[in-house]
Amino acid sequence: MQFLANLLQSISAYALPTACIACQQFQGHFICNECLDQLKASGLSQYECCNQCGTLLQFEEIKARHCEQCRKNPPFFDQTFCLARYDDILQESLHLLKYQKRIAFARGLAQAWNQVQIQYMQPIHADYLLPVPLSTQKLLSRGFNQSWEIARKLHCHESTQKLMCALKRHHHPKQQAGTPLSLRQDALHRMFYIEKEYIDRMANKTVIVFDDVMTSGATLNEIARTLKNYGVKRVINWVLLRATRLSK
Repeated sequence: MQFLANLLQSISAYALPTACIACQQFQGHFICNECLDQLKASGLSQYECCNQCGTLLQFEEIKARHCEQCRKNPPFFDQTFCLARYDDILQESLHLLKYQKRIAFARGLAQAWNQVQIQYMQPIHADYLLPVPLSTQKLLSRGFNQSWEIARKLHCHESTQKLMCALKRHHHPKQQAGTPLSLRQDALHRMFYIEKEYIDRMANKTVIVFDDVMTSGATLNEIARTLKNYGVKRVINWVLLRATRLSK
């Protein structure tokens, strides 16, 4: 049955017209050239963003290439690459993927990343790519992990192995969105762990962590802290949409 489902999806992708995930215009690709050009024009280049956390830099921070927050309180992760701002043209398509189960949109979002980010990033020789996990309860409720559905279609260096289940998350009964940063950090402490069978692989490795949205950075920072406690040498964030920096 899965074979037939994959076959039908492939036939639909190549034989039937589709709508651009951003502008909804019918054409032959998951995201149209006009929307790709818009993403390239308004995208988050490394020059405009903090090299470590990916937030847009203030004018006085550009020379240092780091935001004030990262200089004062360096996060555990080493670098962040982001495709677009959270309130940009991909926000609605991401919401449709996450909350309306439009799984096909994952391919379009990955395609946007693959075609736009190539102009900003040099090839990264990472050992592993890990999606930000959902807890077992959240995964059962949603039915899929949107970060993995996108990450599995991203172009990586040939040496990078994608691991769907290596990084795990304990369940937290309360939603973290909208809560103050300090409370998020407390709630996320010791929330993540590595499955036993993967622990020995992590020593002295470079790991990419992919997330669909980065707001305060608390989740990715706790993941990076956890990974480095397991011996990971370098942690690089790949983020689809980056929210504007939070007010203090």
